[in-house]
Amino acid sequence: QVRLVESGGGLVQAGGSLRLSCAASGSIFSINAMGWYRQAPGKQRELVAITTGDSTNYADSVKGRFIISRDNAKNTVYLQMNSLKPEDTAVYYCNTVVKHSASSAPYGYWGQGTQVTVSS
Repeated sequence: QVRLVESGGGLVQAGGSLRLSCAASGSIFSINAMGWYRQAPGKQRELVAITTGDSTNYADSVKGRFIISRDNAKNTVYLQMNSLKPEDTAVYYCNTVVKHSASSAPYGYWGQGTQVTVSS
């Protein structure tokens, strides 16, 4: 099992910044990917940013404003969110894809979610 602990959400005014953190712990042999998704009320969960170590991808709506980074030694992924807009308001979920051993298949885990609210 893998546990994801998220932190850093909160209330911020439009134009402000927040930094989310997500630390993975448990039975981890290797991490294939770590990323952030978000879900606004009444909408489907969507990818915000993801990093595999070799590549990084962002949703078009956050390109140039959000930066994803990863500390491999700490099994932690960060999301620096700048120039926040009211439409960024959502619950943000951390996701990781890990292998529990050299021969196991990759498996995905979700964090509990952290609320980000951007006021206008």
